[in-house]
Amino acid sequence: MSTVTDNLQSDIDEIMPGVIADRRYLHTIPEIGMELHDTAAYVLERLKAIGVEDIKTGIAVTGMTALVKGTKPGPDRVVMLRADMDALPILEETPVEFISTRPGAMHACGHDAHTAMLLGIARLLMDRRDQFSGTVKLLFQPCEEIPPGGAKFMIEEGVLEHPHVDAVFGMHVSSDTPVGEIRFRPGASSANSDRVLITVQGKGGHGAMPHESIDPVITAAHIAIALQTIVARNLDPVDSAVITVGKLAAGEANNVIPDTAEMKLTVRTFLPETRAMVKERIHTLATSVAAAFGATANVEYSEGYPSVINDVACTALVEAVAQEVCGPEHAVQEKAQMGGEDFSYFLQQRPGAFFYVGTRREENGIAWGHHHPRFDVNEDGLAYGIETMSRVAMRYLNDGV
Repeated sequence: MSTVTDNLQSDIDEIMPGVIADRRYLHTIPEIGMELHDTAAYVLERLKAIGVEDIKTGIAVTGMTALVKGTKPGPDRVVMLRADMDALPILEETPVEFISTRPGAMHACGHDAHTAMLLGIARLLMDRRDQFSGTVKLLFQPCEEIPPGGAKFMIEEGVLEHPHVDAVFGMHVSSDTPVGEIRFRPGASSANSDRVLITVQGKGGHGAMPHESIDPVITAAHIAIALQTIVARNLDPVDSAVITVGKLAAGEANNVIPDTAEMKLTVRTFLPETRAMVKERIHTLATSVAAAFGATANVEYSEGYPSVINDVACTALVEAVAQEVCGPEHAVQEKAQMGGEDFSYFLQQRPGAFFYVGTRREENGIAWGHHHPRFDVNEDGLAYGIETMSRVAMRYLNDGV
């Protein structure tokens, strides 16, 4: 097996001030969804300065790709590295100097760090083209946070071709993982992430005369309780699923029974057959319980991101590299988690792996969870992500899996 034995760590130390500067600037200009025009313009400017080849912009509105071509004789593989760029509709409360300048938008999930890390990786790989064969395809993606997600649209616009991509790798900062640790999991790593809207139709009336009405609030409450029996009584105990009623809304006044009640659910599963079973049971329970109360229920089930399924061999490559970068005790195989991630669409098309980079440091107050208005990352952790991904890319191109 060939290895990269140059001074990669010292070069990462040298570029880290620039990586941090990129991350902090991106943090000040958060944008949401597909419309990441200022973010994309900044990334384009940086890619041009780095000198990468074949920059393509405007993919899925504001996504882009670029190439770093190795000059070392050897296999002509292509590996794609992905960073998502979008922010969240959250009013930031983080006590930092580089706070969002756009009220109501915030990088509360670390995508600013992902983008800055990939820019740093691009710079390192450009300086090491003589150390690997084949091609690294850099992909900067919009709209990871909003289904159906930017990954799906970028795939439809051909990012896995021209040149043909052989493997894909992605990473995500983790507020649950301490700085200096890399986490990974072969096989199913994250859940199918679905949404459900249930509209209960009753018959409104006076709150003092409920016998003349059909109460959709009581009906919805019973549906909410009944839904929990799917996990408790229909699911194999060794399997996993989550059904959460995140919203139950009805009525305006204390003395009025409303006509309708609205329920919004998030549903998380791993296995395709579990997803299908849960979908069917939600419909059956909601409509049957509603009928028992004399009401009706309309169920709209929207399938979101599929489960992230990491290739076993590609994950083993990440593990081997992480052990070298962080030490064996800090390269940790994690439990599967219920979060959703649209990198799963890339993994449906190509083998690859998605892993997590520790950015938690409680002694510095950096312990708030993702999507919290005080979320932040300890920037010391970014160096571990940059080194791990850089070495994974070069080793894959030189040696495969």
